[in-house]
Amino acid sequence: MKKLLMTFLVAGVLSGTVVQAQSLQDGVNDIYAERYKGAKATFEKLLAANPNNIDATYWLGQALIGAEDIAGARNVYSKALMASANAPLLIVGMGQVELLENKPNEARQRFEAAITMTRGKKGDDPAILNAVGRAIVNTYNDKEKKGDINYAVEKLEAAVARDDKNAEIFLNMGNAYREARPGEGGGKAFENYNKAIAVNPNFAPPYYRLAKLFESQKNWELFEKYLNDALAKDARYAPAYYDLYYYKLGRLDFTAAKDMAAKYIANSDPDPQAEHFIAQTLWAEKKYDEAINLSKSIMSKSGDQTKARSYILLADAHLAKADTLGAKQYIDQYFTKAKPDEISAVHYRIRADIYSAVPGQEDVVFNSYLEGVKADTILENRIDLVKKGAAFFKARKQYDKESQLQQMLLDLKPNPTLTDMFGAGLSYYFAGNYVKSRDIFVQVKAKFPAEVYGYEWVFNNSRAVDTVKKDSIAVPDALSLIEFAQKDSVKFKKQLMNAAGFLVNYYANDAKDAVKALEYVNRMIALDPTNESLKPIKDQLEKSRTKPTNPRGAPQPKQGASGKVAVKQKNTV
Repeated sequence: MKKLLMTFLVAGVLSGTVVQAQSLQDGVNDIYAERYKGAKATFEKLLAANPNNIDATYWLGQALIGAEDIAGARNVYSKALMASANAPLLIVGMGQVELLENKPNEARQRFEAAITMTRGKKGDDPAILNAVGRAIVNTYNDKEKKGDINYAVEKLEAAVARDDKNAEIFLNMGNAYREARPGEGGGKAFENYNKAIAVNPNFAPPYYRLAKLFESQKNWELFEKYLNDALAKDARYAPAYYDLYYYKLGRLDFTAAKDMAAKYIANSDPDPQAEHFIAQTLWAEKKYDEAINLSKSIMSKSGDQTKARSYILLADAHLAKADTLGAKQYIDQYFTKAKPDEISAVHYRIRADIYSAVPGQEDVVFNSYLEGVKADTILENRIDLVKKGAAFFKARKQYDKESQLQQMLLDLKPNPTLTDMFGAGLSYYFAGNYVKSRDIFVQVKAKFPAEVYGYEWVFNNSRAVDTVKKDSIAVPDALSLIEFAQKDSVKFKKQLMNAAGFLVNYYANDAKDAVKALEYVNRMIALDPTNESLKPIKDQLEKSRTKPTNPRGAPQPKQGASGKVAVKQKNTV
């Protein structure tokens, strides 16, 4: 499950004494910092003192959702609604549970009911609108898409129209825009996170969300800045330490990484598998045997409760040691155990790398690249992954799979380069899909008219696509190539010879026009005067001009035993 970012209710809906309100807020702070066990304990104490505390009940359910105990959250809300059937906040909480259970229609009915119940003369209650928006935003992700994210945006916009002094609404708005408009919602998200900070400068989550926004843009300076800003506002804000650990680890600053890991552990719920961070650091230090041994120790102690992260570490560590068999075992276990939103493009790449060394598993490799592209939301990462996959299949001469990935590259890039288009066209050519290859090179010819590649490969494909259409496709393409190449007959001698040789064969054997065939033989001789193989063809065509014409009116050349004039052409591929 994605990291759960919860929001406080406005002060007006909080119940209990001042001491209770502070305790409630402490629990909500723990939810923000992903200390779900600590939050659960706080809310249970509040409910032990006052079983009818609606706010504590609501947030207890949210803590259980954060801990991925959906059944527990349902139980909390069900029991509470039996006693307080008209509690709109609990109805929203149950709606969120139903979203997580893939019951979107039931959830929508709950949300609408809660909004209707709290509607007053001035409009809908912003606290309930905010809770509805938050329920969807914290459930929705780009893989499973549970809930109507545009509905969440609509309700949060209505909430902020009623209450523009609530930092939590602005936070949820930013999150909703990022989910609803991937790639283009960053500006609106940035705007709303900053509004949240303006309303409450000491509120850590919007700083963290700004950091994640800049992480997606690979602006590492601002990424680190906003993580540190979040910690300056709340020194116990564990998600920031978590991200800083991996940030430092990626930059091989192992001392700082270990410090961040220690702080993350100190400010998180107790975790019997916390040694994973030590194993992760050992892996980054390329101490693979030590990382493997520690991870296996974690698995031995944790059994079925072992988190998926240990399996992917083991898979990658074995891969780094060139132990493909060992790596395969753990990558298979990882994909069995990991939740959909845990699996990233990197993990698909690791699976592709592992299976690429296993004979006969090309389909797994291919599908891993496809799934990796779907999993990553960063364009640059997706492009790199596609290129890697295309190179893999090209090296193995599996051009059908290469061409599919090359086409995906063209589809991904807003402005493909000449190299991109050439690679795709060539892969289709070798795959035998001459029509598709020719279509791409027609585009190359139009987009890069000063380069020879479009002219040359349009001709190469038209020559192969359909021999019946030589006169309507191949001949015009050959003439177009000659027209371009004769601008520099030295540089483009090969292209001129290929196109002219094709036209000699065409005019001599198909059009039965010895005069035109002779014209192109003479061009070839002018380009390559030492080519002895051209002289007999010229002599034959010159003699044929003196013979009677054929019924079509073209001179009939005297031909050899094969019945055709043949000009040897070099393979242009």
